[in-house]
Amino acid sequence: MSALHESNLTSLKFLHRGKVRDLYEVDADHLLIVQTDRLSAFDVILPNPIPGKGEVLTAVSNFWFKKLGGVIPNHLSGIDPESVVKTEADRAQVRGRSFVTKKLKPLPIEAIVRGYLVGSGWKDYKKTGAVCGIQLPAGLQEAQKLPQALFTPSTKAAVGDHDENISFDEAKKLLGAEMAEKVKAATLALYTQAADYALTRGIIIADTKFEFGTDAAGTLYLIDEALTPDSSRFWPADQYKVGSNPPSFDKQFVRDWLESSGWNKQPPAPQVPVDVLQKTADKYREAQRLLTGV
Repeated sequence: MSALHESNLTSLKFLHRGKVRDLYEVDADHLLIVQTDRLSAFDVILPNPIPGKGEVLTAVSNFWFKKLGGVIPNHLSGIDPESVVKTEADRAQVRGRSFVTKKLKPLPIEAIVRGYLVGSGWKDYKKTGAVCGIQLPAGLQEAQKLPQALFTPSTKAAVGDHDENISFDEAKKLLGAEMAEKVKAATLALYTQAADYALTRGIIIADTKFEFGTDAAGTLYLIDEALTPDSSRFWPADQYKVGSNPPSFDKQFVRDWLESSGWNKQPPAPQVPVDVLQKTADKYREAQRLLTGV
């Protein structure tokens, strides 16, 4: 399977290249988002892509957008991505890996929700007894389910920079108190519904992040991607036990290899071995199959 590291569409005006997604302008009201096979880890884009990853992210996001549409509207327009480009070369690049979305104003935070004590949250808890300033009961163990899911927003960093955790009070300053409360409520509702469903499919969603935007009327929308192996920590429920970090269906496999490689987590990232890329691609596809049945 060939991989798409960067899109290069000639039919539309190019706007922006993020860590994973390339953005193009369709018209005054719509964007085309191409989900490439790029992978970022520790906020650095890796030199070699994961074949088929963009298609997995698109299929999984589309599944969740449809399933969670009753919680909050999303940015999808319903327009076929292949219909907005003019050449066969462009159609090949967008096929199966793109959305045509409404043009919305992104909010300047990432809405992170944590259902289990793991990763940076576990490190934070061991030092302070809290996660992102939210005090937790004493005696919790690694990977333990939290008494209730935590909303822990962060800033959005530019490519190559690091996101920074912020308090809910800081989020209120950035968004306004009313909008911050709406984002928190939507984040927790989306996570709760998704996590409950995923458990029935054998997957624990330990944590995830959402992005939101608003239209001219101030209506809140779910944007970007949703509940994919890129933006979430997925664990196989049958291998879960409190006290250790379970194997995951996400890019943790690549992160673990990078951690063991001696890399200093500064650009440029090292070339990732083919077998690590393939195992990561297999994990992503397995998560798609379990969640969506396809």
